[in-house]
Amino acid sequence: MEATASLNSIPMSVRKMRLVVDLIRGKRVGEALGILEYSKQEAAIWLRKNLLSAIANWEYKTDGLQSADEFELVISEIYADAGAQIKRFRPAPHGRAHRIRKHSCHITIKVSNSVALPSEGVEATEPETVQE
Repeated sequence: MEATASLNSIPMSVRKMRLVVDLIRGKRVGEALGILEYSKQEAAIWLRKNLLSAIANWEYKTDGLQSADEFELVISEIYADAGAQIKRFRPAPHGRAHRIRKHSCHITIKVSNSVALPSEGVEATEPETVQE
């Protein structure tokens, strides 16, 4: 089972966010939370918030009967995309203006379990026969 969480319009450039995203890509959820807890970058705060939301979404999809700790959740997919830019102008010498671009980004995290859920039992499927 897979669950997704996303945050939009985070006031931070994508380049700074991807530095931290690359640290936790493919890791187990507990390990990723540990990395984010002790990271000094501001991006870690946003990613930790989003990761906790993805874990809560996974538990909700299992009707709240399963705990995320038992099924070894893994970050199966994580990416940061560029958001809208806020454009401002600052006065410059000789009556000119310099443009200021304030970047934003979007984060998407997908978590999936590496241990199969009881409800995800492997169903025995028979090969289909072609009738003529």
